[in-house]
Amino acid sequence: VQLQASGGGLVQAGGSLRLSCAASGGAFSTYVMGWFRQAPGKEREFVAAISWSGETTYYTDSVKGRFTISRDNDKNTVYLQMNSMKPEDTAVYYCAAPGQWVAMNRQSGGYEYWGQGTQVTVSS
Repeated sequence: VQLQASGGGLVQAGGSLRLSCAASGGAFSTYVMGWFRQAPGKEREFVAAISWSGETTYYTDSVKGRFTISRDNDKNTVYLQMNSMKPEDTAVYYCAAPGQWVAMNRQSGGYEYWGQGTQVTVSS
């Protein structure tokens, strides 16, 4: 499956952005989808994941209550709505998918397919 992330940009602290990740080449509804991010000089970290149907979501603690992951299986797209953004949210954001029918997890090593990344910068 191929993943194409978009929607990054520059936003002021307290602002919002919505990232999108369009999938092609696979049965989208059979893939858990995740978002990760990597800030300069830091390890890639888990942000959020969503189950095949969208009923179950996971978030890292630092974004709970501010970010929302969702998916539209008819459009083969997963979204990350980011509100109340902080300078520490600045990173390159990646969408990712593990293998088909592989369960949700928070480890980047468990994801097989990756989008190209989209830069998000939050100014203070």
